[in-house]
Amino acid sequence: MTDEQTSAQSPNGGRATVARIYDYLLGGKQNFPADREAAQQLLQAVPDAANVALSNRLFLRRAVRVLAEAGIKQFLDLGSGIPTQGNVHEVAQTIDPASRVLYVDIDPVAVVASNEILMGNPGCRAIEGDFMRPELILSALDDGDLATVIDLDQPTAVLYCSVLQQVPNDRVDDVVAPIRDRLVGGSAMVISHLSAAVTDRYGESAVATGKNVYRTRAATEITLRTDAQLTALFGDLTMIEPGLVSLNDWRPELSEPDPYAAAPLPSPMRGAVATHC
Repeated sequence: MTDEQTSAQSPNGGRATVARIYDYLLGGKQNFPADREAAQQLLQAVPDAANVALSNRLFLRRAVRVLAEAGIKQFLDLGSGIPTQGNVHEVAQTIDPASRVLYVDIDPVAVVASNEILMGNPGCRAIEGDFMRPELILSALDDGDLATVIDLDQPTAVLYCSVLQQVPNDRVDDVVAPIRDRLVGGSAMVISHLSAAVTDRYGESAVATGKNVYRTRAATEITLRTDAQLTALFGDLTMIEPGLVSLNDWRPELSEPDPYAAAPLPSPMRGAVATHC
């Protein structure tokens, strides 16, 4: 994206998106003024928001590495966002060049940017889609040429990294269960999610302000969840060690140091990887 493009108005009428706010927090350039303004408001309420984003990316890379080393060759990244260095396909294909990845995001900027990076990589693709509509994703996988990328009859890792907090409690089971329950033996699911404990950590006012940024600037409601609620999302899948933990405590030796590794408090996000035996 050129400087002229990034200084132009966001393509959706000036509204920020979660993917591009996240991109800005990670130091990316695939964002617009509306996204940067929203991110700055978020940083005023939660000063370590950029560290939260980085911690999440490092967890994602470690989880993909572990699953690829375990033999999984297919990765379905739902709500994938803007591509960054060390994205899913880069990590997976470093371990097995035959790995295939399908990125799904509702933001057309994320999809275009992803497909530009994936040009010449026939095993990977990005499509525009809403992870909150699993029936449409499953239909596309079952009926279209996407089956050449992801075949759900083969072991697949499904990634929900820092996206399920966008789903209200009364819908989250309907979002996760259809795809989770299609997974065959040898598959896996990865979840990272803001913990309900962030209210105790940052205070009710800061959390309310942060939620309001997403509500007013990106038309997105944020729902925090407890460990019990997150565990329930894995259904009958079996968590691998170390279970559901703060992101910086999930196999930290497998990546560059997490920003919370030496901090007085751990990452405010929780994460886990579970497998289908």
